[in-house]
Amino acid sequence: MSEDEKARRSAEVSDLLDTVKAYATQETIGPLKGGAKAAGLGLAGVFFLGFGIIILEVALLRVLQTETTAFEGDLMSAVPYVIVLVVTLVCIAIAVWLIKKGATKSVEPTPTALPATAAGRVAARNGTRPSG
Repeated sequence: MSEDEKARRSAEVSDLLDTVKAYATQETIGPLKGGAKAAGLGLAGVFFLGFGIIILEVALLRVLQTETTAFEGDLMSAVPYVIVLVVTLVCIAIAVWLIKKGATKSVEPTPTALPATAAGRVAARNGTRPSG
């Protein structure tokens, strides 16, 4: 083998290793970053949605206690709490039903482009077409 051929093969091996490293990085670190971002946004959404629902439930309780006169009396003062509890349980039941039904859309990962193969880069450098 001549020195020229050894250098060419060494360059091909080096290109192959670079391609494998780039592909492994692309297929592991990239999706992990995307998954972490989606999980973070999901957790923030759950937190704010939960906080908003609690605020709405307290508002409903306050309206039932202060703006209506139907619940005055010794035992009747507990009725607004029972109404809010029932509304909350109905909301939870609807959410569970929608989740089980599959009404929530799952986010599909977008396919990533494969890096150029070492053979393709070598062929481009030599001005030929890659085999295979």
